[in-house]
Amino acid sequence: MAALQSRSREFTSTSTSPDWTTTAVPEHETTSDHRPHRKLGGANRLDRLNLLGSLCGGVCIATLLFGRIAPFSGPLGFVVVSYLCFLAIYTVLASLVYEGPAVRDKLVTVVLHSIAVALFGPLLIVILFVLIKGWPALHHQNFYTQDMSRAGPLSPLSDGGIRHGLIGTLEMITIASVLTIPIGLAAAIYMNEVGGRLAVIVRTIVDTMTALPSIVAGLFIYASWILTLHFEKSALAAALALGIMMLPIHIRASDVVLRLVPGNLREASAALGAPRWRAVRDVVLPTARSGLTTAVILSMARVLGETAPVLLTAGFTAAANTNPIHGPMVSLPLVAFIFISSPQKNTVARGYGAAAFLLLVILGLFAIMRVVGGRPPGQVSARGARRLARGSRRDLARMDRLRALGNAA
Repeated sequence: MAALQSRSREFTSTSTSPDWTTTAVPEHETTSDHRPHRKLGGANRLDRLNLLGSLCGGVCIATLLFGRIAPFSGPLGFVVVSYLCFLAIYTVLASLVYEGPAVRDKLVTVVLHSIAVALFGPLLIVILFVLIKGWPALHHQNFYTQDMSRAGPLSPLSDGGIRHGLIGTLEMITIASVLTIPIGLAAAIYMNEVGGRLAVIVRTIVDTMTALPSIVAGLFIYASWILTLHFEKSALAAALALGIMMLPIHIRASDVVLRLVPGNLREASAALGAPRWRAVRDVVLPTARSGLTTAVILSMARVLGETAPVLLTAGFTAAANTNPIHGPMVSLPLVAFIFISSPQKNTVARGYGAAAFLLLVILGLFAIMRVVGGRPPGQVSARGARRLARGSRRDLARMDRLRALGNAA
């Protein structure tokens, strides 16, 4: 009986387990395809040469048409004709090397990169223009430490500065952020975690306020705070106007970030018996921390360059004022606007210097936003990983103590 069972097992193993080492493979399957595979992304040396040659050819053809052959004129027409000739020449050169789908892919890629350059080029030109015009004032130390109380329009750049604008901008943004960020975060949490008919109304109002002109916010605070309640023009009034503009931006950005938090995290916290407020505090907000920080920076950068609300609610002064609730105050955008409107060369240079400094501050804020908010959910930094590890060790020690107490009881 044992012999029959052993023979049946040998027969089963030999009949059901194919010998992959001796299985014959058709000859057409063993031969490898030596044709080169087309690279889907990036550009090789031939593509770069085609781009350079097409660009030179397009410019040369446009030069002939505008200068010799056709009676064309105008810089805009020259650029358009050069670009169309560039696309035509590049298509022909690409068709000599690649097949039809690859040619269309190369052409669309070039068009999209051209659109990106057309959009980024004017921005770069504006930044460079402002920095070049403001450099005569930027490299003076007194430009950041003095105000214009003892300097006039004809004073040299070694006298006077934008200290009053720096103080005003810092106080206005700080007060507006303190008043706006808690309200915006609470509204975003209410719309996402509570919901209901009132949440729909709140979301509609927020979407409407997103397109609110800045002058309307300034007029509202001027009519209600200054004319009706008889408060004087100050940094607080300007901060209220800026806060009205910050609030919808912050609520909208926080709303989008909170929507990206996975729903299974909320379900897991509810399954463990945590109340909703505890789930929001310990699960939802820590998960969306980087995105909420990005929302704060984005709302601050939105109002840093506003001029009309500050002019209506804070007035203008040439001296530095550190009291946010008494006396007129000025911000950096308003300083730049007033200085650039002057016919004096040094005053105009100060205005461009203030605009350049404000531009650098906004670019720095957006760089911080990209660094802070660039990490996707679920990926933490080394510091965050250490903090989570410490929390896990504390939780483990707490559970061990509870288990020991239970065993002793």
